[in-house]
Amino acid sequence: MTFEAYLTYFEDVLKNPTIHKGYEDEEYYHYTKMNWSRMGRWLKKFQPSVETNEFFASITEPQKWILITEPWCGDAAHSVPMIYEMVKSNPQIELDIQLRDQEPFLIDQYLTNGGKSIPKLVIRNQQGTEDIAVWGPRPAGCTRVFEALKAKEAPFSEIKEEIQKWYNQDKGHEIQQELMALLK
Repeated sequence: MTFEAYLTYFEDVLKNPTIHKGYEDEEYYHYTKMNWSRMGRWLKKFQPSVETNEFFASITEPQKWILITEPWCGDAAHSVPMIYEMVKSNPQIELDIQLRDQEPFLIDQYLTNGGKSIPKLVIRNQQGTEDIAVWGPRPAGCTRVFEALKAKEAPFSEIKEEIQKWYNQDKGHEIQQELMALLK
């Protein structure tokens, strides 16, 4: 689906949680509401750097970008709008949002340490037959924070809070650097 269709789907989940599998769970619904707010904030505030804009504008070979995500995912609430903002102006980059928990279950081909961690970005050639690069589920600096807290068996609430702080402090710098490095 397009990014715009994803936003429409996200809104429908918020308006009609009981008709969307998993979202009838109050905790998932709560995460989704928070993520809608976070995404909206990044769509208003996030500005790719001049270097990032120039880099992605310089891509002249068509690419298919598949972004596997779900509205309930906290990391996706930060990364998905940033990725969209980085590539939206280049008509050579086709961004396709796919849901992790719905067919065709593409995530099964892109596991992280055996798990279905999202968001996961798959960058393919023009024909969509060859992977050029794969990124995700979060920037390396954020992954280090996550793994350190998990190793010390921090409560999930503390992990979520520290990851949120990391994204707010980083302001999208690291994801820009990582995506450019993948394609250089």
